[in-house]
Amino acid sequence: MHHDDIAIETGDWATLSDICSHIRRVVFIQEQGVDESEELDALDPACTHFLIRDGQIPCGTARLLPDGHIGRVAILETHRGLGLGARLMYHVIAYARSQRFTHCELSAQTHAMGFYEQLGFVPQGEIYMDAGIPHRDMMLDLV
Repeated sequence: MHHDDIAIETGDWATLSDICSHIRRVVFIQEQGVDESEELDALDPACTHFLIRDGQIPCGTARLLPDGHIGRVAILETHRGLGLGARLMYHVIAYARSQRFTHCELSAQTHAMGFYEQLGFVPQGEIYMDAGIPHRDMMLDLV
């Protein structure tokens, strides 16, 4: 399997909602057991959404809120361990920088903190539970 045919699409919720919501449903609701009412919130229409594809296959997503918060980062199980999460995050961070954001922040599942630390994110505050999963806030300065 070669992965040089990776494309990342940036768009609004109207454009990307079908595919992004499907990926999120598979990863968060089916795989992690997050309640559907928590996964789907009212913030999506205000966010910029990102979709990463392997050729024609949609395999991951993330969203950027107007305040610089990155959320709903998900890579399908079939495509994990290939560096696609990092490629997606670098793309989101570059987009935030291009929009003159001063920082990005996110709520990391604690098992994923090492991944975000490699991208330059710094842990903030205490660990807390969200949707039954331990999380910790992390911050990346862009200036």
